Formats: sequence, C-alpha cells, structure tokens
Amino acid sequence: MAVLETPDGRYIVVRGRLWRRQRPDLDPVRRDRLVHDLMDARRAVRAAKGADDADALARARAAVDAAKHELGERGPVWWTDGAPDLNRRMAANTPYADWYAGLPEEAGAISNHRPGRR
Repeated sequence: MAVLETPDGRYIVVRGRLWRRQRPDLDPVRRDRLVHDLMDARRAVRAAKGADDADALARARAAVDAAKHELGERGPVWWTDGAPDLNRRMAANTPYADWYAGLPEEAGAISNHRPGRR
C-alpha cells in the first residue's frame, strides 16, 4: 500500500491528517527492534482490554508510548530547523495546505481523503 508523505518527509497523511514519521536517522536494526516492541505493546494493550486488567493496560500503554518516543513519532521533533510539530493536524490547516490541495485526486485516495476538501 502506498503512503502519502509530505515533501519534506516529516509526516505521512492519513485521512487528511498529518502523522509524524519515524526518525530517518535510526539504524535499521534498531528501528526494526523498536517496531517489533511497538507491535508487542499494541498486542498487550488489546489483551489487557480483553481481560479488563487496568494495571496491565497502563503498563502496555506506557510501552507503546516509550516505543513511539524512541521511534521519533512522539516527544521532541527529530528535525533541527526549528519548524513546529504539526502532528495530528489536518493537512489543509497547516503550511502543507497548498501542497495537499494541489495533489492529483489519486494521491488523495492514498490518504483516504480527497485533496482540497475539508
């Protein structure tokens, strides 16, 4: 499946919303380990919810958060030019708005949202 990413590579676009990408400077072996840890933590969240175990759920959510911080998807931004973090904002309401509105309709389909529509 194709992923729509901003021209600077900082975000992917999902249903018109920006989501911060993983740090591009991560060693591939470390990145793979962190992604594995993230998936394990997400499975633990699901299991804890199914078991209605609040303590396990809190631990699992903390593990998800820790992996996302290490991957650069949360926490301090990984770029160094001082640009603000626009994570979780609608692309149409950010400095990427003109770029996003100018995408061909096929690109908007990748993000499950047609460019230029709010």
